[in-house]
Amino acid sequence: MTNLITVRYFAGARAATGVDEEHLPITEPWPLEDLAGHLAERHGPALERVLSAASFLVNEVAGPRDRVVGAGSVVDVLPPFAGG
Repeated sequence: MTNLITVRYFAGARAATGVDEEHLPITEPWPLEDLAGHLAERHGPALERVLSAASFLVNEVAGPRDRVVGAGSVVDVLPPFAGG
């Protein structure tokens, strides 16, 4: 098993980071809210604003922000989308 988390960014999150995805090393499971805080520190206030309203999929499953992300997981950052 890999010791990385893959984070994929969509729409405004991609614009705020300048990348489609990144791979972060992990040594133990990480609460999703802590991961979001780390990403905000890593990429700055533009991403922090996006993350405050974003939804997260972990391994393609939506859920609450208090879940834990383990090694090998894929986290999708989905900002709110306009439209109807």
